[in-house]
Amino acid sequence: MKLRIKGNSIRLRLSQREVSAFARNARVEDSISFGNRKLTYALIKLNRAKEIQASFENDRIEIGVPASIADEWTQSEQVGFDAGQKLSGGETLKILVEKDFACLTAREGEDESDAFPHPQAGQAC
Repeated sequence: MKLRIKGNSIRLRLSQREVSAFARNARVEDSISFGNRKLTYALIKLNRAKEIQASFENDRIEIGVPASIADEWTQSEQVGFDAGQKLSGGETLKILVEKDFACLTAREGEDESDAFPHPQAGQAC
């Protein structure tokens, strides 16, 4: 699972295997180690939630997704889903979760064997 953070936005990109695991287990997570601390990030299906929500506590980022949104996404060709979470002070956190497509141009050292086939693969740019 890839994590991208920029300003007040957070994006998760999941491989085919991770989307399947999320569909089966209602959760998928990954982490990055900084030696003395580790940041964990997770996508979790919430059966009672009405909206997408993000939280950050104890070195853990969790993106919670209502079951209806999670099920539609994992069982269809839908690329992703997004939401805006209102924060204190009038700010908004933009949340985006999407299937990870293979790049159109090969990159050295990049393993994309589990990425979703890019819809524009084989087309001229």
